[in-house]
Amino acid sequence: MAVAPDPSAIKDGGPPDAPPADAPFHDDVSEGPAPAHCLWLTARDGVRLRAGFWPEGERGTVLLLPGRTEYVEKYAPAAADFAARGYAMLAIDWRGQGLADRPLAERNMGHVARFADYQNDLQAVIAAAERLDMPRPWYLVGHSMGGAIGLRAIYEGLQIKAAMFSAPMWGIFIPPAMVPVAWGVSTIARNAGLGDRFIPGGGPVTYVADAPFEDNTLTTDRAMFDMMKRQVTTHPELSLGSPSIHWLYEALYECRRLCRRKAPKMPMITFLGMNERIVRVPAVEGRVASWPGALLVRVPGAEHEIMMETPTTRAQFFDAAAELFAAHR
Repeated sequence: MAVAPDPSAIKDGGPPDAPPADAPFHDDVSEGPAPAHCLWLTARDGVRLRAGFWPEGERGTVLLLPGRTEYVEKYAPAAADFAARGYAMLAIDWRGQGLADRPLAERNMGHVARFADYQNDLQAVIAAAERLDMPRPWYLVGHSMGGAIGLRAIYEGLQIKAAMFSAPMWGIFIPPAMVPVAWGVSTIARNAGLGDRFIPGGGPVTYVADAPFEDNTLTTDRAMFDMMKRQVTTHPELSLGSPSIHWLYEALYECRRLCRRKAPKMPMITFLGMNERIVRVPAVEGRVASWPGALLVRVPGAEHEIMMETPTTRAQFFDAAAELFAAHR
């Protein structure tokens, strides 16, 4: 059953209009630079969030929107890659993951009341970026679930110059025979008040902590896989297991809503691994095809985590982002 946010956590974070307060950052596992500012933020509905800000960058700021299960430390290497190309960066722990407030008694269950609530989180981090005077112009990089949140934010008027997406969740990969089951089970469970249970087959253990490197669905790079595993085993408070049935319901409907809208007019590039097994590839291909001037880059052999892939793939992604952003200042 859903529980209210811990009152002490809200107090630590302060009311939505209060100045952000310092938050911890686990630099022992980040394998990248610590952010100059790691802060507790409070969304307008009282949920405490955490965000990291790397402000050094004369060419602008990358608003990096992580995927489901992710956290600030995971993107410290990306901050180094963007800094080497002249860009500042920020990253956020979305509600329900990382060190942000978690809404359920089962804290390792991924859950959100409404998918639109993630927009409250993004508004809080944007307000903090403005207070910190993060360098402009601003650009968006959205990975997986962050790609869905980012696309919604663009529709709602997010002020950025260009967008990069990494395996964006504009559809969820479900075997075709199971698609009607996913819709039916998530709808029935939600209506019956059973939405705060793990999806069928799911559980509290985060994927990377339990999966072997061989044939994993995240990356073909052993060093990056080991980094991700080390982060969640050294600091299990960062980890997150499977989503709730209600999260699945909300995510399926958000993907449907996004795909039914006309593509925005904004410079955009999307990277997608050719061995992608987490997001629905036809949904990504369809959205890019309908997006004026957009480019889809398919990476041979790559899995879901483009920014955690081999050094060659990572360099290709960050170079393409820097070129896109430089062309749209």
